[in-house]
Amino acid sequence: MPQRPYVIDQLISAKAIAARIEDLAREIGDEFRDTDKLVVVGLLRGSFVFIADLVRELDLPVEVDFLEASSYGDAMESSREVRILKDLRAAIEGRDVLVVEDIVDTGHTLNHVTKFLLSRKPAKLRTIALLDKPSRREVDFKAHWIGFSIPDEFVVGYGIDFAQRNRNLPFIGKVRFTDEA
Repeated sequence: MPQRPYVIDQLISAKAIAARIEDLAREIGDEFRDTDKLVVVGLLRGSFVFIADLVRELDLPVEVDFLEASSYGDAMESSREVRILKDLRAAIEGRDVLVVEDIVDTGHTLNHVTKFLLSRKPAKLRTIALLDKPSRREVDFKAHWIGFSIPDEFVVGYGIDFAQRNRNLPFIGKVRFTDEA
């Protein structure tokens, strides 16, 4: 299926992202200061850049694991049906867990994943999302930490893709289709 032509307008700079991650890491460090090892769970694939930068800023002992959940595929709209495509490798029962998401849109994915992981009885479970689109929320879910609240725009970059492209951009950009009036 051919893609519609588009351009990407920068929405959040790489410098702004780095500064915000430093602040978030300090807050997370305060929350988990008494943990012996924090399990940081990245939701694949969109969070991989964010999780890499975040764990490097955390002044805590961390273990990194990944979970893959999908409600988009290659589409621009959520299907609202969340599927777990890859589960964690390690048990989290009795452990402190931080779930890292790229973007909270409708809220279905992070809401589903949180319930899924809470059923495994972690000692503490918190969530962080780099981006939040509160205007799109369909379920009552709010991450414990948010990097940036953004308007209802389709965004790419810093790990976030459009049909598996643009993940490598160092900034968050807004997709603008050039065939629209």
